[in-house]
Amino acid sequence: MGEAKKRAFRVKFDSKLKLEFHRAKVTSDAGLLAYRELDDVFGLTDIAADHLIDPRMGKNKQHTMGALLRQAVLGRLAGYEDTNDADRLRFDPAMRHVVGGRAREKLGASTSEMSRFETSILTRFGNLDTLMDMAGWWVDQVRDSLGMSEVILDMDSSESPTHGNQDGSAFNGYFGCNCYHPLFLFNQYGDVERSLLREGNVHSAHDWLKVLQPVVARYQPLDVDKYFRGDAAFAIPALLAFLEAEDFFYAIRIPANDILQELVHHLLIRPVGRPSYEPTVLYHSFQYQAKSWDSPRRVVAKVEWHWDELLPRFNFLVTNMPGWSRNIVRFYNGRGTAEQWIKEGKYALNWTRLSCHDFADNQVRLQLFALAYNLGNFLRTLALPRKVAHWSLTTLREKLIKIGAKIVRHAGYVVFQMAEVAVPRKLFGAILERIARLRLVMDTG
Repeated sequence: MGEAKKRAFRVKFDSKLKLEFHRAKVTSDAGLLAYRELDDVFGLTDIAADHLIDPRMGKNKQHTMGALLRQAVLGRLAGYEDTNDADRLRFDPAMRHVVGGRAREKLGASTSEMSRFETSILTRFGNLDTLMDMAGWWVDQVRDSLGMSEVILDMDSSESPTHGNQDGSAFNGYFGCNCYHPLFLFNQYGDVERSLLREGNVHSAHDWLKVLQPVVARYQPLDVDKYFRGDAAFAIPALLAFLEAEDFFYAIRIPANDILQELVHHLLIRPVGRPSYEPTVLYHSFQYQAKSWDSPRRVVAKVEWHWDELLPRFNFLVTNMPGWSRNIVRFYNGRGTAEQWIKEGKYALNWTRLSCHDFADNQVRLQLFALAYNLGNFLRTLALPRKVAHWSLTTLREKLIKIGAKIVRHAGYVVFQMAEVAVPRKLFGAILERIARLRLVMDTG
């Protein structure tokens, strides 16, 4: 890759220093190579070649659909969430090698190519439906290969602020802004099973069936216990009936009302004696039938008394799970991780950046962000050594992905001379070793 000779920058504090930029000879994203290796183990982006329809003809076909998908997904994983970044990324040696194909020796896709891919190709020809299914296919490819002893699904919504006259933008009173109102479904590992972009003023549970039903159908043949958790927005009769018909256990919070409080009245009387600094936690289980339910269901109540509060805190869960009330509440409390995963997507990938005008274009962007999130989460949950297993996606981007490297080309191979600062050689090698073990599992079945 030839580069025009440009005058080096100089700094006053050290006259011997010269600062040069070499866009094709150095990279700041060498850590992407580890993610591409994991992608190759499971053949994730190659699924695009089998399922996405390519309408391009002749000379317009410079990069395969799989290569374009890799650039869109891995670019977002590295923090380049806008197609405008492609005109610089296409020269980056790390990006060219993870994209593969023609990009290795030539260049990656340009901004215009990536824009056509995301706004013209993926929004049409049935590709959008395929893209929405792809997050689930990736989860199946990874988790089914390694085995699952149970399935836990967490559903939650979030907001994506909008600006100007974007299609589907509306004011949401709960979030207090003009926004979209996407819906997410996660599994117990933090993978996005499915996501859906919705107009900003819809209810939190709107279109829940479009998100939940395809995922439930995928897991139905799996002979393991299956669970669902959701907040009070999802305590609707149709959803409860659907889960019961599909043999899913569930624990869903329901809003308090006068009848429910009367049924736990004996727990709402402050305990006698000097209160301890530790909260006093009480549980109760009973049968209850709301007016909109066709039959009684089990409700579990949790009441907390705190020494410095006059009134108790209380919550109610509707559930079809057997067992002690304390254990059911503890199981439901695990739902809080779904909120953490949504925050990870916001902060690490900026997946709320849906800046296109057309609603379908933003739907595509959300799905691409979900795929990038899943690839990052697969590496976090499957390939990190124990001492860094707590790293968030944000930390992984800042320390693992953002490794600087100088590229040295030889006749038969290319060397990435990587900086050894936040991630030393030993740690990077341990990550690659774990990925190699996953490849062995896949190869041996």
